[in-house]
Amino acid sequence: MGSRISKIAYYLPRQILDNSQLSSEFPEWDSEKIAEKTGIKRRHISAKDETSLDMAYEASKKVFAEFDKNSIDFIVLCTQSPDYFLPTSACILQDRLKLRNNTGALDINLGCSGYIYGLAVSKGLINSNISKNVLLVTSETYSKYIHPKDKSNRSIFGDGAAATIISYSKSEHIYEFELGTDGSGMHNLIVRKGAIKHRSDFSEVDRFDESGNVLNDNNLYMNGPNIFNFTIKNVPSLVDSVLKRNNMLLDDIDYVIFHQANKFILDYLRKKSKIPVEKFYQDMEDTGNTVSATIPIALKNTLNSNTVKIGNKILLVGFGVGYSWGATIIEI
Repeated sequence: MGSRISKIAYYLPRQILDNSQLSSEFPEWDSEKIAEKTGIKRRHISAKDETSLDMAYEASKKVFAEFDKNSIDFIVLCTQSPDYFLPTSACILQDRLKLRNNTGALDINLGCSGYIYGLAVSKGLINSNISKNVLLVTSETYSKYIHPKDKSNRSIFGDGAAATIISYSKSEHIYEFELGTDGSGMHNLIVRKGAIKHRSDFSEVDRFDESGNVLNDNNLYMNGPNIFNFTIKNVPSLVDSVLKRNNMLLDDIDYVIFHQANKFILDYLRKKSKIPVEKFYQDMEDTGNTVSATIPIALKNTLNSNTVKIGNKILLVGFGVGYSWGATIIEI
């Protein structure tokens, strides 16, 4: 008994924020320098009334153009920007998609490692004979957490959603996982107010750091240097660990897809992990960092371009907010 990825589709909002627009708002920022450092030229931003659930629905509709939705018996929806505290977004998505009532549904609150964890949960559901076809949706609208004056985070994050079908297979195409957590890093990527512990406080006064980035506890805060240090400490060893767990060497891997954080981090990690450039995916020029949706968007693009072919083994690596990280190897 095994599992495999059957189909992938993704959805990007219509509204686009490009670097020239950011430069016009922040004249001290040069659009070419933004692109050079981040690898991002434009990013899609959800409309004011467009939510992660709306995007999840659109991505799911696209994947169902190629897959019978009546075969779905479980939904796993990963988001950190849900429409409601309760009910569960996956339950609402089941109704909007008109899936069967004997369909299981649950949400996962994870960020940049969310796709890897979603694959792990989906594989577990199938291998334990609970499900035959899982709809895994990753959908994120971080832009709604970002302060309009936060030039740093606005240059990095974009919104997007991806829908992946994981199906029963006679042989295993989703290999062993390596997962990790270090919650001591929670304060380095956080929205401090808005949930139960600290409700939103709209009398909160904007503060500014030494780089001129706005600080407001109602909005997304990211400590870039600390996030970078966490990443370079954990990701290279994560790559080694998942290869060892699967009794493979880097030479056995046909292609590598990391979470598309930004160009600077990916360039460093590729060299640190000694991954050949021809095996390494890097393309966030038109999407930015879409959090849990970056890996499936990248995987779909490699399939569309025939970069990845049937029988290839792909190393997938996610890392970020939490701190949380995970990796696995899949066979197409």
